[in-house]
Amino acid sequence: MIALLFGVMYFMMIRPQQKRRREAEAMQSALAPGDEVVTIGGLYGTVTGVDDDTVLLEVAPGVQTRYARPAIARVVSQAERPAEPAAEDADAVKE
Repeated sequence: MIALLFGVMYFMMIRPQQKRRREAEAMQSALAPGDEVVTIGGLYGTVTGVDDDTVLLEVAPGVQTRYARPAIARVVSQAERPAEPAAEDADAVKE
């Protein structure tokens, strides 16, 4: 009975939390200049620079603030990024 309780707790609580954490880490590692984001404090801004641990946000024209990457809650809109050529196209270019 106790093993069943731990199994239910794992699938209902622990596993979904791990999934949310992985998604948040993926989102934070994919930040790039031009992305519009919201911080955990509710501040909207545009990413102007990205370091290993910090993100530089422009919150008003000419006003830039620095935040830790984990402080970014979500991306509102992503900047246009150039499309990367497919693997087949890259092989064709090399030849």
